[in-house]
Amino acid sequence: MSDEPHTQIQTRTQTSTQAQTPTRSQGPGRPRSRPATGSRTQPHTSAPAPAGADDPQHRSTVWLTRLLIVGLVLAALNLRPAITSLGALLEEVRTGLHMSGGVAGVLTSVPPLCFAVFGITAPRLARRFGPGAVVLAGMAAITAGLLIRPFTGGTAAFLAASALALMGIAVSNVLMPVIVKRYFPDRVGTMTGLYSMALALGTSLAAAATVPVTSALGGSWRAGLAVWAVLGALAVVAWLPLVRNRGGVDAGTAPGASADAGAAPGDSAGEGGTREVPAFRITRSRTAWALGCFFGLQATGAYITMGWMPQIFRDAGVSAGTAGVLLAVTMVMGVPLAFVIPRLATRMKNQGPIAVVLGLCGLTGYAGLHFAPAGGAWVWALLLGVSNCAFPLALTMIGMRSRTGGGVVRLSAFAQSVGYLISIPGPILVGALYEHSGGWGVPLALMAGLMVPQMIVGMLAGRDRTIEDEA
Repeated sequence: MSDEPHTQIQTRTQTSTQAQTPTRSQGPGRPRSRPATGSRTQPHTSAPAPAGADDPQHRSTVWLTRLLIVGLVLAALNLRPAITSLGALLEEVRTGLHMSGGVAGVLTSVPPLCFAVFGITAPRLARRFGPGAVVLAGMAAITAGLLIRPFTGGTAAFLAASALALMGIAVSNVLMPVIVKRYFPDRVGTMTGLYSMALALGTSLAAAATVPVTSALGGSWRAGLAVWAVLGALAVVAWLPLVRNRGGVDAGTAPGASADAGAAPGDSAGEGGTREVPAFRITRSRTAWALGCFFGLQATGAYITMGWMPQIFRDAGVSAGTAGVLLAVTMVMGVPLAFVIPRLATRMKNQGPIAVVLGLCGLTGYAGLHFAPAGGAWVWALLLGVSNCAFPLALTMIGMRSRTGGGVVRLSAFAQSVGYLISIPGPILVGALYEHSGGWGVPLALMAGLMVPQMIVGMLAGRDRTIEDEA
């Protein structure tokens, strides 16, 4: 990664310092000699040398930038294992805690509810403590929740510990686009792709590895769930020096960002002196509502796919093992595409065409599941995996639809909170339609039908405008 932004920051600082330095008096009777090139008496003719690799400030800035990238990746890796690891061992957890089927159903719908409720608090927390400190607290909450919940003695305590981990995930979900926009303003696509890829990797890794790891640890579901707290602890270790360092992510200027881009969320001015949008006006932005609806519809499709796709294949005669592998294929598709799609999106003025292509992949996949679920199983799994990559697209658009750091904070919180609220009834409704209709025809028609409004609001959210323009 280039160190050019750091050199530019230091060059500007040196020039400013030189401009303020008074000219040394020549003293009486002394001839006034012509200043040499680069002298402090003529800063306008000098060309300050860029900070070299041996400069301590330069080395510190490079180190903080690299640590921030590592912190982003580790934070993203922790945003889904709390959910997918539980799904892999849900039957064992139900038996071990004597949990009823109804309570287990509530447990599976808790994540989007927590994301919506706790995510809306992220802007206020970021204004009060700084986004880096809030992400650090989120990683600590995830670690504590994952460590505590397997060793609770009852269902209520298990749910409370799960909610603690989900609270940490919720605020970190909202602040990931904010961290990228604030500290990597010229690399939004690359950095969004990087942490989206890490998020997809963490999701699929926890889903695929939890059962084998549990077996390797003696078959205890408690150990199989608790082991994921180690990943959270690593993220805490990475974020601690970033937050404690005065030049780190909660100082006025961040590694790799300009001074303007480092304005704290909620400041009256952001990049280029643009004033922030008052918090209440976010609801007046049609782009914000379009992004919230797009986020919610893509989340609905993702949760339905994760929850019901294996059952669709099994009902079509596919073995349970193969159905699980097909789901893993769908989830793994998000790893490479989560890196490619944000980079492509940032090179386009209008991201609507990408939303349409992803929606058409979903339509084709659902149609295939209806007409030939077993015959084209691998093709449908791949297409639905591509369709689910609307998630990194939504995150990228959140970073592009505001000009200021504080605007991105509020837009991220609004879009994700509205979106996760929209996504809650989807999996439940599909289950109810499946039970009452006795087949997958009606549920698949609903899934395919939801792709149409998703493409429409994706086109609206992808237009080249910002919430500041509308508010």
